[in-house]
Amino acid sequence: MTRSPASSPRSLGDHLTLLLAEGCGLGCLPVAPGTFGSLPGVPLGWLLWHWQVPVQLRLALWLVMFLIGIPLCQRAAFLRGKKDPGSVVWDEITAFPLIFSMIHDSWMMLVGGFLLFRVFDIVKPWPVKRFERLPGGLGIMADDQIAALYAGAVLVLLQSCGL
Repeated sequence: MTRSPASSPRSLGDHLTLLLAEGCGLGCLPVAPGTFGSLPGVPLGWLLWHWQVPVQLRLALWLVMFLIGIPLCQRAAFLRGKKDPGSVVWDEITAFPLIFSMIHDSWMMLVGGFLLFRVFDIVKPWPVKRFERLPGGLGIMADDQIAALYAGAVLVLLQSCGL
């Protein structure tokens, strides 16, 4: 009898993959795993703000997280035996350096970035949903990054209007 990937024994590397990909277990919560899994993005945004990290370094951090996320999320999806398991939230966490590279930092922008990102990630307006169709880990990662661009764009618009 062949065992499915989700029931196969895992190595230490597989455990670490799931730990990272599932946001230290936040993505495994039974209610709103994407929202709870996104929560580490807020302190990450705060640290970028508090330490006054330049925009270029925020974008570099995002790019590194994005590139790590493609194989990480693909492996986690394999281990969970699903194309895009809800427990995998690295893609959500990765969105926050991108959002917070577009805005002036403040508590309102941190909270607004979190809330707007969750709305765009859940609703998936065009073309966000289309990016889910990309293969493997790239598809898992890409739609959330487009949702992050939408959230950042709305925040930039609000800032330019003086809100």
